[in-house]
Amino acid sequence: MSQIRRVFFLFSLAVVIGTFTIGAVARGTANVSLSVDKQAFASGEAVRVTVTISNPERGSIRLLKWYTPADDVEESLFRVTRDGVPVEFIGPHYKRPEPTDRDFIVLKSGESLVRNIDLADYHDLSVTGAYSVAYDVKSLDLYGKNDAAMARVQDLNSNGLQVWIEGRAAKRPEAQAPSAVSGASSYTKCTTTQQSQVAAARNEASTYASDSLTYLMAGFDQQGLRYATWFGAKTTTRYNKVSSNFTNIKGAMDTASVNFNCGCKKQYYAYVYPNQPYNIYLCRIYWTAPLTGTDSKAGTLIHEMSHFTIVAGTDDWVYGQSGARNLATTNPDHAVDNADSHEYFAENTPFQP
Repeated sequence: MSQIRRVFFLFSLAVVIGTFTIGAVARGTANVSLSVDKQAFASGEAVRVTVTISNPERGSIRLLKWYTPADDVEESLFRVTRDGVPVEFIGPHYKRPEPTDRDFIVLKSGESLVRNIDLADYHDLSVTGAYSVAYDVKSLDLYGKNDAAMARVQDLNSNGLQVWIEGRAAKRPEAQAPSAVSGASSYTKCTTTQQSQVAAARNEASTYASDSLTYLMAGFDQQGLRYATWFGAKTTTRYNKVSSNFTNIKGAMDTASVNFNCGCKKQYYAYVYPNQPYNIYLCRIYWTAPLTGTDSKAGTLIHEMSHFTIVAGTDDWVYGQSGARNLATTNPDHAVDNADSHEYFAENTPFQP
């Protein structure tokens, strides 16, 4: 084999096995490690965990900051168990627009992001025991915007920590049982105009939920392109889950007493605490959204209602229509657990049978 052919062969092999990839600057992977200063924490002590996210690549890499503690902890970043039992994340669940360049942080080669997090601010540490903690996030867009051909869930995982934590008062109100259902809407920090817009949105959300449930109640064999677009391949288990979710969403949208809080100043649509029905916090982008249609005010209420544990307990695997379509194709099990997928199914724009 000639020297030139040998070099070409080795280059081609490297591309195939991934040791050399065009675009590695944008698609490299980060390392994350956790550390603590002590192995046991008394009830009066903050459970400080140091998170270090570093770039081992030769070029710069991007990370979706929603899944890092760069500015704040806005997602469930840690997998926490106590004596083997999963520990509840007590932070908010947001509806966001699709990520743009401004939503990513850039780590140069060898650069690290270091943050100290009090675990008790985001997880229920009210019970004394042996806790295991690891950084564990997943997103289709973790390292950059994915396209349909490359869509796959990307992970960022760390080493595990073993610590002893003495139980302390949870840093959030206890889980609330739903109030007596009456369908009433109450408002906190909302202007008269905002109250009127929310009332109209709730009415349209009720219509969306009714239409969705009617479509699903036609039966497993009658589901068409609309179902496949947002939830993927049908199985009895997944179909029943979606049907149950919309039954609960419709019931809550029609009859629950909901408090709408208009005080959020973040550049998101809305958020909820899943164990605190039915409090919905509306953020800045919500007020610029259309009443109905894609990413609408009414659709946002479907999204947020689905997050409540007693309703559907959905998560946020991806944001935006393109991400939700990709998710339906690549991971239908996640699609039927994704809040935006439920919203887009309900909004059904553009219309699909």
